[in-house]
Amino acid sequence: MSWGHPLARAALPMLMLMALIGCAPQVRQPAPVWQPGPQSQLGWQPGPAQAPALPATPQAARNRVGLLLPLSGSNGALGQAMLNAAQLALFDQADPRVEFLPQDTRSTSTGAAEAAREALAGGATVLVGPLTLGETAAAARTARAASVPMLAFTSDESQAGQGVYVLGVTPSQVGRRIVQAAQGAQRIGVLAQEDEFGRRLTAAIRDAAGAAGMQPPVVQLYRGAGTEAALQAFLAAANAAGGVQAVVLGVSGVQSRALAQGLAGSGLNPMPRLIGTQLWVGDSSIAQEPALAGALFVGPDPTVRAGFDDRYNAAFGSRPARLAGTAYDGAALASRAAREGGRELPVGEAFQGADGPIRLLPNGELARGLAILEVRRNAEPALREPAPVPAAAGS
Repeated sequence: MSWGHPLARAALPMLMLMALIGCAPQVRQPAPVWQPGPQSQLGWQPGPAQAPALPATPQAARNRVGLLLPLSGSNGALGQAMLNAAQLALFDQADPRVEFLPQDTRSTSTGAAEAAREALAGGATVLVGPLTLGETAAAARTARAASVPMLAFTSDESQAGQGVYVLGVTPSQVGRRIVQAAQGAQRIGVLAQEDEFGRRLTAAIRDAAGAAGMQPPVVQLYRGAGTEAALQAFLAAANAAGGVQAVVLGVSGVQSRALAQGLAGSGLNPMPRLIGTQLWVGDSSIAQEPALAGALFVGPDPTVRAGFDDRYNAAFGSRPARLAGTAYDGAALASRAAREGGRELPVGEAFQGADGPIRLLPNGELARGLAILEVRRNAEPALREPAPVPAAAGS
């Protein structure tokens, strides 16, 4: 699997984040009715479902947003959930000046490039999507050539820049928040796969630890399922460095459980604090592992996410896929730009997204507030620290 594919699949277990107020001929499914909520200091603030419908408004020129979604193909079901979430974002804002133009990427890079061209031909001034790394690279060429901004769902930071914004939860975001979760540790250890995610996560932890005045981390990257050999190599390196006070397990639930068991039986004294990533989100097996009880992990704010899930369920009668929240964020940000009649995204402003507070940065990356949670034995995780509002670039 390439790292560019969104991390929704990483949570299942590790791999696999429009209707108008009026009429929208492209959308076959009737849209729910939503009443706009009050504005907050974080930009849009969704309101509850209401009836009757919003009063009709006179037809006026509408500003178009292209939605590049996998409505067919291997990710068709996820694409429909993302389309629903985008509709929800539009109704939360309740602005009749914005029109969504959904285009089917067919879950392929070729389809994504064609969808981008069709959206631009239809008058879109902002593009939202597509889903995967390959689709993003293909669609980005079209968007950049037309000088139209694109809010992609990928988590691959290499795609950011020149008008393309990356909305997925990235390893750099997670790594920086992990160092905050390890506050008090003098040295951090990292056990992760030797892939793009593991390398980027490690780089972010190394940079953030240095900025925090910590000693250089002890890092052990490995391939495949060879956790035993990786653990022994890590323990030898940690002992040689004088020990670690926290160990980051940058892998999915199955491998995290094996590594935690090995660390618990290694004789380390004192036992370092174990810290996981967003790959643990939604994995109930984590709570069943005694060696992981009390471990911390970083992920989207569950309190904020619960509110989004409830609104989605009330509108569409089902719980949303994990990546539906990313579609909500992208649609809301694009609508904000489109309703002003231009292509300028609200860069630098903080907003409350589906998974917590976010802020677009000028370099195409997304500053994201992530929560710190604690694993509880056979129970839901406990919220240790809510997601903070991310600082602006240069602050």
